Amino acid sequence: MDPCYALWASFLDELWESEPPERILDVCCGTGLMTAELLARGLTVVGVDASPAMLAGARDRLGDEVELVECVLPDLPVDGMFDAAVSTLDGLNYLTLPDLQATLVALGRVVRPSGWLVFDVHGEATLDFAAQNAELTGERAGSRYSLVTRVSDRTCSTTITFEAADPAESFAETHVQHVHRESEIRDALDSAGFTDVRVVDEYRNEPVTPQTLRTTWIARRGGES
Repeated sequence: MDPCYALWASFLDELWESEPPERILDVCCGTGLMTAELLARGLTVVGVDASPAMLAGARDRLGDEVELVECVLPDLPVDGMFDAAVSTLDGLNYLTLPDLQATLVALGRVVRPSGWLVFDVHGEATLDFAAQNAELTGERAGSRYSLVTRVSDRTCSTTITFEAADPAESFAETHVQHVHRESEIRDALDSAGFTDVRVVDEYRNEPVTPQTLRTTWIARRGGES
């Protein structure tokens, strides 16, 4: 398992140590790596993701008893309320600003009053980093790969090409991710009813700097529990 998820889950443990949640929504759960970390800590987790292939991987990892829901944000067809919602490893970067705003509103409907919302998105430094590393290529075990990124209007479009030793395993795909301004995210959280907002440097209790590539946002749902 990727060691970053254990570190990020430990950050969450410390964050809500005095008021631990019981039921958590894992947004853009992918193949369930963070879901698995949260389950290992005795929490009940529901995972949602847009990719059937990712959810199939999550099902293999997590077993049949964990609830997994296929949906495309901002749609969020889940039942009941959650004590916390998390989204890790850049899942929300794929949302345009209107879809991010709508997603936060949807999360505000399913996170209980005073519940937690923790997610990460690209920091401002990502724009320069992507522009300075516009073309990356490499070779390993007879396979070649390339990543070509174009930055335009706060959007990073990356085409990944993988030429495998076995042609059947080769693929090419394009990922379009957005870098939203801090003020835009704060306004969206406020409109969705989230308060006590703070932002830190990648799951550490350190302030964001001009070099921060991944920012972690922490907020509470307004209202009384």
